Amino acid sequence: MRIDKWLWAARFYKTRSLAAQELDKGRVQLNGHAVKPAHEIKPGDKLMLRQGTVLREVQVLGLSMQRGPAPVAQALYEESADSVTKRLLAAEHRKLNSEPAASIEHGRPTKRDRRSIDKGWDSRWGASIDAGDSNGT
Repeated sequence: MRIDKWLWAARFYKTRSLAAQELDKGRVQLNGHAVKPAHEIKPGDKLMLRQGTVLREVQVLGLSMQRGPAPVAQALYEESADSVTKRLLAAEHRKLNSEPAASIEHGRPTKRDRRSIDKGWDSRWGASIDAGDSNGT
């Protein structure tokens, strides 16, 4: 069975093309070697794959030609105990320490945002002629 099909069937990646891209980038290793998407996989092989920032080590237990429900997909592999603890620690770390850049809004302000910015500017500074003169004239 092709490794990209297995990664898709085991629900590591949402589509087979995403699995193939990750294989091409070298983010998935089979028995310690980077492989191409068409490489054959068999039970007993060890995979090391990265999903985002998470590094997972799994052993192939079974093969499936179709993508099934999650419990069936989880029966196709066994994750190492070391990998599970590292994944849980990374999740806890992400939960406790949020990324500061994630709170920054990107892009141009919308028309509504621009109006609220302009409204706040006038009331805060009062630099208009109608506001009056500080000399009492």
